[in-house]
Amino acid sequence: MVLAAAAPLTVVGGAVPLGIALGNGPAYPAAFAVCCVVLLLFAVGFCAMARHVGQAGAFYAYVDKGLGPRAGLGSAFLALVTYTAIQLSVYGYIGVALDGLVQSYGGPHIPWWAWTGTMIALVGVLGYRHVDLSGKVLGALLIGEVGIVLALDAAVVGTGGDHGLSTALVTPSQLTSGSPGLAVTFAIAAFIGFEATAVFRSEARDPDRTIPRATYLALALVGGFYTLSSWALVSAWGDEQAVAAAGRDPEGMLMATVSRYLGPFAEHLAQALFVTSLFACVLSFHHVIARYLHSLAQREALPAQLGRAHPRHHSPYAASVVQTASAAALIAVFTLAGMDPITQIFTWMAGVATAGVDVLMLLTCVAVLVFFRRTGSDTRAWHTRWAPALGGVGLAVLLTLTVLNFPLLIGGSTVLAAVLLGVPAASFVVGVVRERRRRGDAVAVAA
Repeated sequence: MVLAAAAPLTVVGGAVPLGIALGNGPAYPAAFAVCCVVLLLFAVGFCAMARHVGQAGAFYAYVDKGLGPRAGLGSAFLALVTYTAIQLSVYGYIGVALDGLVQSYGGPHIPWWAWTGTMIALVGVLGYRHVDLSGKVLGALLIGEVGIVLALDAAVVGTGGDHGLSTALVTPSQLTSGSPGLAVTFAIAAFIGFEATAVFRSEARDPDRTIPRATYLALALVGGFYTLSSWALVSAWGDEQAVAAAGRDPEGMLMATVSRYLGPFAEHLAQALFVTSLFACVLSFHHVIARYLHSLAQREALPAQLGRAHPRHHSPYAASVVQTASAAALIAVFTLAGMDPITQIFTWMAGVATAGVDVLMLLTCVAVLVFFRRTGSDTRAWHTRWAPALGGVGLAVLLTLTVLNFPLLIGGSTVLAAVLLGVPAASFVVGVVRERRRRGDAVAVAA
């Protein structure tokens, strides 16, 4: 589920060309390695505290345990906005990708929002049922998309690339060229969803053992895969030519590379797998959001109806239905507003999600440090102090770079940047106020 949320083919075909074009050019692959190291440091404390967190709320459950219920519920509302934003960004992209795929086979042009609506409905059906069904669907799609990218990597490395294999990712002058801040902004977004290992805690057979294992493994695989594949994509064109190709046609760069190194048949296969990668991503985030709603309802922070589980599928079906309806409503609003699905919905929402998840992870680092200092339940210095502190410093730097470069991501408007970044900030405040009022009501009833 976590690897599907990472959407390997979507990142390599969508985020990587943009990172090359707008970030630090051929050195962009190094951004994945840097982000992976920071997140692995974060994961040390995250996994150490996992056995002390009985809820299935991931970030917000940690913040609640370490910093108290007000910050906890604020984080929960922030997480809902963050995951909704990333799901909406992919829903915008998948409509365009599906239309392009159908037209490539001689089919008719259909508005992107119609394809997106169809995908929302299909995700809703799968989300309503047991998570095992979605897991099987995601597993099959994941094998296909990872396989085609690894085949491309092997072909590029085997032939030596266009002008030899790139060394830009280890060249200091290249690392600091262009806009390194935008590079890490695109890179950190590719890791969103790895913490979902803790979201599925209540459905794991042995969570104390499997959650840490899945978290470390997911980060290592995702970080290694993206670094390797983005480096191979640069090498396939050559340093200067890769930047030119990414700037000229970022959406078509991967497919052109696949056609060149693997042939036309592989290109058609990659186009289909690109769509299934997008689908796997939205399906995975649908499950995460539904379980957040379900967990919050059980905590009495949302209406109790959302806490219902299906008697046969054992899924949070009520939360799943609400999540499907809200996604459809927001896409309808964006469509009526005339927003472009790629340059506005995809890009803007991905930027909002990146800032949101940076804040969530930073709060979680602080929560881990406070929890172990207060309870003394784990005396391992590396796991409970040093690694979370180093991870927190790294995340603070990444958050700063994301905020400073956010206006560039949305066309240079600082006003629009402030409005968009204000949405996740406001959601945190709403959660804090909601918890304060809820506890005030509880005290009044007790009195």
